[in-house]
Amino acid sequence: MKKAIIIIVAVLLVISGFLYFKGKKKKVNQMEINPEIGTIAVEFRLDASVEPRNRLEIKPQVSGRIEDVLVVEGQRVKKGEIIAWMSSTDRAALLDLARAKGEDEVKKWEDTYKPTPIIAPIDGFIILRNKEPGQTVSMSDVILVMADELIISANVDETDLKNIYLGQNVAISLDAYPDKNFTGKVEHIAYESTVVSNVTSYEVKIRPVRPPANFRAGMSATIQVIAQKKNDVLLLPIDAVIDKRGKKFVKVKTENKKDGELKEVETGINNGKQIEIISGIEESDTILLPQTESKGGSNTRRTGGMPGMPH
Repeated sequence: MKKAIIIIVAVLLVISGFLYFKGKKKKVNQMEINPEIGTIAVEFRLDASVEPRNRLEIKPQVSGRIEDVLVVEGQRVKKGEIIAWMSSTDRAALLDLARAKGEDEVKKWEDTYKPTPIIAPIDGFIILRNKEPGQTVSMSDVILVMADELIISANVDETDLKNIYLGQNVAISLDAYPDKNFTGKVEHIAYESTVVSNVTSYEVKIRPVRPPANFRAGMSATIQVIAQKKNDVLLLPIDAVIDKRGKKFVKVKTENKKDGELKEVETGINNGKQIEIISGIEESDTILLPQTESKGGSNTRRTGGMPGMPH
């Protein structure tokens, strides 16, 4: 019996000791930092796609048969240039009948009954060759598709529209080639919105500057927009700022107070990691940041900011 009592007491002592040390408050140290002068920018990213500025489907003016297609996909053409030849249904029937009578008869009808040219309506390039010589087509069939220029199109949420303006430079990357970035300029912001799943957005068109050779219609792209940027401003880590009753404070080291003194500050923009300090402290001030001592004795600092935000 005595042995059992001793074992129970020992177990209780072990449990009590464990609970005591577990519930003991962690030691809080304070790390000292100084504000720094630097540049801060607020950025956001948009999903986008490569599209023709103007996409034109080339259809025949008469029904008949394609005699020749003079262009290939990717080829640049001038407005008014002949890009294909076709025979009307009547001409195709006459030529087929003449072939049964010999080459002289065919030549006679080819000189008498000329084929119909298909003309490029704009300066641009061919993005689709849809028909080949010998195929029969109607007036509703698409023979070729042209584009004048490839641009980037993105839908911008109405809450972000305030950060977009004409002539703005943006960074572009193609999902197919993420390591090859290039720039673009905002050239048009739609006046009419679209609503999808109760989200109101506006189409923004961006003209690429020196796009890569592998630029193709339909490619997915990502656009990086700098919403705000400020140079030579006073910066602190975002977790140095304490929010109390709608006011912002930082803890400043002083000679009189061991734990520092709270000073109210006016803040500006933040990028999720750093925050602009407009007034309230100087570059020479020493700011105290709370640190919690972990079990292993190393210090860990609370990380502020929003996940996913760029550096």
